[in-house]
Amino acid sequence: MKLRRFPFYPSNQAQFSNPTPFSHSTLFFSFFFPEVTPNPSMEPPAAKHGSLRNILVRLFSFAVLILATRFAIIVTVRGGSCESADFCFFSENLTLSSPSRSSDAGDPFTGKNWRRSVEYYAAIFQDLIADGFLSPNSRTLCIDTPAGEDVLALKEVGIVDSVGIFKKPSPPLILHGDGRWHPFSGDSFDFEFSGNGGLERSPRPAEFAAEICRTLRPGGFAAVHAAVRDAYSFDSLLELFKCCELIRTREINGVDSSLVLEILLKKKKENLNFEMEGVDSGDFVHKCSVPGYKREMVKNAEALIEEEPLKPWTLLKKNVKNVKYLTSFVDITFKNRYVYVDVGARSYGSSIGSWFRKQYPKQNRTFEIYAIEADKSFHEEYREKRGVTLLPFAAWVRNETLFFEITRDPSKQVTVRGRAMGRINPVQTSSSHMGDMDKIQGFDFAEWLRNAVTKRDFVVVKMDVEGTEFHLIPRLIQNGAICLIDELFLECHYNRWQRCCPGQRSTKYHKTYSQCLNLFTSLRSYGILVHQWW
Repeated sequence: MKLRRFPFYPSNQAQFSNPTPFSHSTLFFSFFFPEVTPNPSMEPPAAKHGSLRNILVRLFSFAVLILATRFAIIVTVRGGSCESADFCFFSENLTLSSPSRSSDAGDPFTGKNWRRSVEYYAAIFQDLIADGFLSPNSRTLCIDTPAGEDVLALKEVGIVDSVGIFKKPSPPLILHGDGRWHPFSGDSFDFEFSGNGGLERSPRPAEFAAEICRTLRPGGFAAVHAAVRDAYSFDSLLELFKCCELIRTREINGVDSSLVLEILLKKKKENLNFEMEGVDSGDFVHKCSVPGYKREMVKNAEALIEEEPLKPWTLLKKNVKNVKYLTSFVDITFKNRYVYVDVGARSYGSSIGSWFRKQYPKQNRTFEIYAIEADKSFHEEYREKRGVTLLPFAAWVRNETLFFEITRDPSKQVTVRGRAMGRINPVQTSSSHMGDMDKIQGFDFAEWLRNAVTKRDFVVVKMDVEGTEFHLIPRLIQNGAICLIDELFLECHYNRWQRCCPGQRSTKYHKTYSQCLNLFTSLRSYGILVHQWW
């Protein structure tokens, strides 16, 4: 048998007297380019141009081979999808079979697990078909579905007119869109599904729900899978879907075997104006009723201090450590906005910076902060504070001009950073200045609150208004704005024992401690979670 001798093997054995070290790269190079010899001087000059052309042809062929191999891997193994880390030339995902897993979706299912999740959703939808909420003729939308397991499951159980939306599309199963923007006209779908915690992950759950209300036809059904942990969060979720009525709930195992609540809703056929309670109608008194679950929550609050403390400046301050914050025992995930209102804020460090931002448990939520402070000496400080909106007015029961009184009697004043705390008095004359009184603008705080927030928001209010609380609280109850407050921190001002003068009471305030206690007790019996503040 005659062996073919490669050109780079020399015929003269003497040339091996100083051999060149052999390597795998040498063998690889010689295999693809056999015409090239290790010693270029041995090659005839006439063959140099032909050899160079052959080298270029083989390099190009080798590059094409690499690209073809990569493309075959994408099509057969990855399901036909190019991602940002892939070596491919497609700006959009090329889908030839099932959609790809999104690299940033954070979903654990791949391979067999992906198939297992399809089967899981198929079982869910089969139950809904058996109960009459889904049919083969239903036009169905799956919201915020990264990989489309639920869409494919719908098609496999016979609901072929099904599509999903996600920020990273994978046609034909998944189109571009998200929970807060459906790329469809109104009343387009008979059934909409939100699984895998889509609603609770949304930064704006009210907008998420509003899009379902817009694209779901009247009489259509929506199924939401969510981790609802308590009655407060369940009611908050239902508050988002005012366009729908609750059909049923059931606790099931999620895709990852954790417990989730399946909530089935039906869109009302009437176009109800569910904000009627916010419409002013002359002398109509905007009453509100506190739901029973909120009354139950009040029972979890710390006990009120029933006996008047002899040293209130010490006891009330210590009592702050005993406060049981609402966010420590309820889930606020399904609230649309998170709002903190500091009425009588004084300086930024008085409570916003020193307490709310550092100590209040926020469940990793970002709060909108409003500081209501009439004293002009504090206004300049707030201009430099990001994320805080200053309302430079006095909280009052109506819109009118007021006098802001600064107590300068050393025996009566209480100072904050060298500045005496103030209190407001209704204006009696048109004079712009009377003694130690400054003219300021008061505004109807209850009406402002009713226009600034809704029941879908989580609202925390701290109130330190130097005795005006006995005017503001009844006004909040009268127009129904009290029901918009989830948690209230109230400092009640009374003729407390003076720190400077043992045995003497302050003459600045005329209310007694028993009247303050009665105010706290009444609010809690009404279902308002209020804390004694200092």
